[in-house]
This record gives sequence, C-alpha cells and structure tokens, in this order.
Amino acid sequence: MAVRAVLFDIDGTLLDTIEDLTDSMNAALARLGLPLRTVEQCKHFVGDGVRKFAERALPAAERNAEFVDRLTEQMRREYDGRWAEKTRPYEGVPELLRELAGRRLAMAVLSNKPDDMIRRMVRSLLPGVKFADVRGAMDDVPQKPDPTAALAIARRLNARADEFLYVGDTGTDMRTAVAAAMVPVGALWGFREAGELTENGAEALIAHPRELLELLSR
Repeated sequence: MAVRAVLFDIDGTLLDTIEDLTDSMNAALARLGLPLRTVEQCKHFVGDGVRKFAERALPAAERNAEFVDRLTEQMRREYDGRWAEKTRPYEGVPELLRELAGRRLAMAVLSNKPDDMIRRMVRSLLPGVKFADVRGAMDDVPQKPDPTAALAIARRLNARADEFLYVGDTGTDMRTAVAAAMVPVGALWGFREAGELTENGAEALIAHPRELLELLSR
C-alpha cells in the first residue's frame, strides 16, 4: 500500500467513550423526566454529532425541535463535566500510534464532536502523540459524512486523498472515506458491527489496532 497518512475517528476508534457518553445522556434525560437509555442503544445513537445523538435518544413522541434543543443543551453540560471519568484509549491504541510515528506516517483525527472538546480529549487522553491535525465539528464546516474536513486535512498534510487510510467504527466514517476517496478501514472493536461497515464501503476490517500494522505491510 502506498500509504502516507492515517486519519482516525476518535469515539469507538481511538478512545472507548461510550460509558461517559451514556452516563451523560442519561443524566440529561433524567433532568427532563424522560426514560433512560442503555449502553448498547447509545452505541447506535452516536457518531453524527451531539444534536443527532440527542434526537435519537428521545422517545419517538418527543422528537420535536424544542425537546431536541433542550436535551442537546443538557447533554453538552453533563458531558463537559464527565467526559474523562471512564473514557480511556482502547487496548493496543497507544502502541499502534507509537509504531505509526516510528514509521514516519502522518496521523490526524477527525470527529463530529465539537472541535474544542476533541482537542481537549486528545491532549488529556493521548498525551505525547504528535498528530499532524486534529479537527472536530465547527459551525462553518459540514460534518461527516461530508468529505470537506477530511479533504482539508489531506491538503494540510500535502498528501493525496488516496494516500490516506481512514480508520473508523461507523457507517458514517466509511461513507466519509468513500466520499473523500480515502481507503476506508473499519474498526471492529468500536460501536458498530461488521455489516454496517461493509455496507457503507469498508475495504478492510480489523479486529484489533495491531492489525492496522499488518494491513500496512501487505
């Protein structure tokens, strides 16, 4: 593979964030007197930004703009105070990132979480990793699966899109990679199943972070 760079999603790919996300959403739902959600449900609600997470977490009868706005605001407040309580890198991720750096492959992060939150998480939970670019959701840039941000990262790294592996754990990530003409790699240790990843364009599936190194050696 003629790979010069690896672009990572973060939730469900580099960091296991689902318990803090679920706890925060449930605290927000409780404040509004709404039923709580399980971890397994939240694994399928996340991936498309906090507002979409809130919309999916609401009971069907309450999915109106007012309730979505209120729950989104509450979720942001709750998560801001608990995002690092249980969140940790997945087993094998720190070793993978060190090996990629040793091979002089550029690394970047792209998420649909707010940009300031993503930068905080990377600094705190992946210290010492030299990412060439870290980007979260910004008001003036379309979110994934729109390829705008991914292509902007490619330009910043002075690399062609087809020289990137895009590693993520959701259909949204795979569609982003396809739209950007990057190589879509599905992370099976994350929040979604193999079927969703392949249906949305994954060209390879890996069950452990170290398998990315095997993929690069082919």
